[in-house]
Amino acid sequence: MALDKDMLDLGDRNAEPLTKDEVVDILNDLLENTRDGGYGFLACAEEVESPAAKQLFASRAEGCRQAESELLQLITSYGGKPADGGTAAGAVHRGWVHVKGSLGANSELSILESCERGEDTAVARYRKALKQNLPADVRSVVERQAAGAQRNHDQIRDLRNAARAKD
Repeated sequence: MALDKDMLDLGDRNAEPLTKDEVVDILNDLLENTRDGGYGFLACAEEVESPAAKQLFASRAEGCRQAESELLQLITSYGGKPADGGTAAGAVHRGWVHVKGSLGANSELSILESCERGEDTAVARYRKALKQNLPADVRSVVERQAAGAQRNHDQIRDLRNAARAKD
């Protein structure tokens, strides 16, 4: 899937190049985002009953682990220290998924809606990063990962729409 026009906003090419610290900050933001996604997909996999949904979420969690590995390498290559975990907002979101499960509100539709909200956040963070004047090596990784986040979002949205049609 190609990136949409908004995601391809390359920022101001006449802007000053980013410092290594600024690049590391952007990469760490995406690293936390990617960890949130991986943790979130695993939380969703625990709460759904459908084997197909469990497999989908497990597959997406593995994709996040691969993206995390790429980001860790870039952060290190730019002399940075990788962030330790995900975000507080991501932890709250995962907690909410588990609360829904413990209250019996863990219909596949409910879980898919929660997962889609998480993917909305991921897509927005990648769009924000792509508006920066990133070095070419970083930009190519971020663009590829942004396309993956958009694919995840679109697939979750389509599954959510199908689940809504069943209700």
